[in-house]
Amino acid sequence: MTPRLKSRLWVEALLRRCQIEGKFGAVLQKGAEEAGAVFVVVNHLDGGHDVLCPPPGPALNEEGERWFIKQFASPAPWPQVQEWLARQKKFDADFWVVEVEDRTGLAGLLLARH
Repeated sequence: MTPRLKSRLWVEALLRRCQIEGKFGAVLQKGAEEAGAVFVVVNHLDGGHDVLCPPPGPALNEEGERWFIKQFASPAPWPQVQEWLARQKKFDADFWVVEVEDRTGLAGLLLARH
């Protein structure tokens, strides 16, 4: 079994990859460095945002890469994203929020198969 990368290191790697690909990325909220959940907000720069969350159950695929599920069926406006994040904070405030600007994709992240 592949060891899970600490959340802080995974976030740093994501931001570095975004920088290399010419995408802007930033940490909006820092969580637990070791094992905090990571939510990625993909800003499509058209008013729509996809929120990518860890899936229920295993959060890693067979190759040890994190995968995600979409919180909303279609891109949501920023106020809706903020409202959802505020509700999450009531349950557990120890999570990461990373925003990545990507007009056409999901910042290269993998979606879990259902």
